[in-house]
Amino acid sequence: MTKTDLFTVTGTGKISATPDIARVTVGIQENGPTVKAAQDNMNTVINTVSESIKKLGIDKKDIKTTNYSINPEYDYTDGKQKIIGYNAGTNLEIIVRQIDKANSVIDTATAAGANTVGGLVFDVEDKLKAENEARKLAFAEAKKKADEASKIAGFTLGKMVNYQENFNDNQPPRAYMMAAKQGADSSTPTELEPGSKELSVTVTLSYELR
Repeated sequence: MTKTDLFTVTGTGKISATPDIARVTVGIQENGPTVKAAQDNMNTVINTVSESIKKLGIDKKDIKTTNYSINPEYDYTDGKQKIIGYNAGTNLEIIVRQIDKANSVIDTATAAGANTVGGLVFDVEDKLKAENEARKLAFAEAKKKADEASKIAGFTLGKMVNYQENFNDNQPPRAYMMAAKQGADSSTPTELEPGSKELSVTVTLSYELR
């Protein structure tokens, strides 16, 4: 054998982490006969929703406005295109650091005028810590495989010359898409559970043989 001969082995480490934050997206869609009217209607609802959420203890910095748009609405009677009004839409992305308040944030937002709930994602804020734990397990497994294989096959491991890793969220945080509570029993509280999230990393080690 020469030092150009390589032995490659993989190892996988998995960590089950409990989500400690939630990311909620609620949407506001409002109509008006003019651009300004539609915009004013939407802004009124945005402000009401935002203030209601803040009363739950959500910090202002954790409420962000995104995807702001205003589009004309058309009537196609008799094959002719005519603008009959405007639709203004936007989303509020809310980070909920007290995860037990995630359900209340959804209910409060819809009660205040948000007419869509675009998603609820439970996540781990300090993901790097969990990833490092998974990485250590993966490396240890790969190293053990390499050592055992060298003993069984009768070769000697040289220095490690290459390291690669690939992360996967094998069980992503739960996400939900739903319409706001309208017409149904809106008094029924939202009950969504964070569950757990599995992070895994696969590492690939390459050794010179000697």
